[in-house]
Amino acid sequence: MANVLVVDDDADVAELVRTVLSIAGHEVTVATDGEHGIAAASAAHPDLIVLDWMMPGMTGIEVCRTLRQDSSFDATRIIMLTAKSAPSDIDAARGAGADDYVVKPFAPRELRRRVAELLAS
Repeated sequence: MANVLVVDDDADVAELVRTVLSIAGHEVTVATDGEHGIAAASAAHPDLIVLDWMMPGMTGIEVCRTLRQDSSFDATRIIMLTAKSAPSDIDAARGAGADDYVVKPFAPRELRRRVAELLAS
């Protein structure tokens, strides 16, 4: 399966996502903030990143933009997983380079489906 990085400052959400994707057969690493997320991504070059938007310090949008400026992450899929649900938020995330957008609270089955679809594309 895939190597997945979860970047979320909420330990409960990060653990839920880790569990859901691990059960689906993925190898999952967790980073607790944007700076650690970039470091973990640079070290492992994951196939997919599940990225929270609202984190202290560096936001998920900033992480997404930073990674997308590095051509070595061109094949890495990024899903924003956030409570922000306005159409303008979705547009901003897509503009930053996110491949998909999932709103919290989320259904684990839906997240698994979206991850599978992105990895298959």
